[in-house]
This record gives sequence, structure tokens and C-alpha cells, in this order.
Amino acid sequence: MLRFYCLVIFSIFLIIYYILKAEYYVRHEDRYDMDKRYSLALNIIHDVKRRGRIRTVSYGEDKLPNEGGYIMYANHQGKYDALGIMDAHNGPCSVVMDAGRSKMPLADQVVSLVKGVRLDRTDFRQQVRVLSDMTEDVKNGRRFIYFPEGGYMHNGNKLQEFLPGAFKVAKKAEVPIVPVAIYDSHLPFDYNSYRKVTTQVCFMDPIYYEDYADMSTKEISEMVKSRIEEKLDELEENRRKNGWNLWVPKYKNC
Repeated sequence: MLRFYCLVIFSIFLIIYYILKAEYYVRHEDRYDMDKRYSLALNIIHDVKRRGRIRTVSYGEDKLPNEGGYIMYANHQGKYDALGIMDAHNGPCSVVMDAGRSKMPLADQVVSLVKGVRLDRTDFRQQVRVLSDMTEDVKNGRRFIYFPEGGYMHNGNKLQEFLPGAFKVAKKAEVPIVPVAIYDSHLPFDYNSYRKVTTQVCFMDPIYYEDYADMSTKEISEMVKSRIEEKLDELEENRRKNGWNLWVPKYKNC
């Protein structure tokens, strides 16, 4: 958490500026389309990275579908996860987040800028309603980040159980599923350190609807989890071979 507190202390005036500017963009949606709002969200992310001494290396962007909506299902490690994926992604995308965690300063504004989905885990009806809206949005071409583990418990690069229900939206919308492996994304805000850190984002081959149409959501969940787990094992093996310092990664095979 030291990095988070340093960011707040050293960047308090910039944070206030971004909060006010983001809220202005959101209130005047008629003037600022998604491209402009997403550009501001990326500016916030880039300043968080620069001032937080965080670098994100990404691979596999060329594997992302060129047209239409899709959902990226990623493992969950910490507060930086969505920021790292959004920074690496080609073009605007949005995120599904727990309503409570999304209310943190700057996180709240970034979620609002990209029209993120906020899930209230205490209100089942609200979840059904917003996920139904998300299904229509994906059908109409929007892209989302979804964390099927449902949360993170300082699990580092180890996977937790995936929730099969997280895959209902993709199946109802009949859109591609893109597995995403994030590695070391817990380092920026889980430890009391301000040293340079590198996180990695690996976009893997999409799974198209015709490939999972006959599968249950549990089977889809297990398939996506196994692909992400295999990629994390490869990255872990690379660490053992090349050492801890990944500021200049040598591994580029996603």
C-alpha cells in the first residue's frame, strides 16, 4: 500500500484535477463521446503508472478480434488489474467491477468514464438488471473486462476458483471470449514498496461462440481457467530461468 499512499500524497493536486475533469466529462456526455472519455481515462492510467513507477508489458494484442463486441476474462490479483488491461488494450473497453470497490477516488471516475458495470453483490435484482444491459451492449459491439474469480484475496499469481455464472453474459450475447493472463499485477499495491515494478498482460487466442455453444457455463469456466493457468505456469517458469527483475522482460510468447 506504500505506493498507493505515495501516489496520493505526491499527486494530490493532479488527482483533484482529474476527478473534476472526469466528472465534467461524464456530466456532459453529449459533448464527449466514448473515444474522448477513454482518452482521458488512459491519461489518468498513464500518470498512475509514471508516478507509481509501474511498467506494464503486453503481448498478443494482434489476437484480439477486429470487429464486434467481446468479453475478456482475466485472473484477478489486485487494484491495478483493470488499469493494466485497459492500458494494453487496442481501443476503448470497459470493466465489470464490484460496486463497493469501484467507489475509490480515481477508480470511480475511470469506471464512470468508460461506462463500467458496477455489481452490487448484496442486490441480486440489480445484478440481473445490469448484466442484462451488459449483454445488449456486447451484442452492439462493446468490449468488457470481466474477472470470473469474483474478487482477490492477496492470491498473487495463483488462481482462485472461477465462477461459472460470469460466463452467462458471453453465452447469451454469443460473442467471443478472450482469455487474458495477468502476471505480477498484485505487486504495485499489495506490498509496502515504492521500487520499480513490471506487470505483464497476455491476450490469448479468442474462443468463438461456435467453439463453446454446446458447453455449459461450468465447462466454459474450466476451459478458460485452464488456459490462463497454463500461461501463468509458463511465466513462472520464465521467472525461474531469468530471475526476479522483469523491468525489461525477455519473455514474449503469448
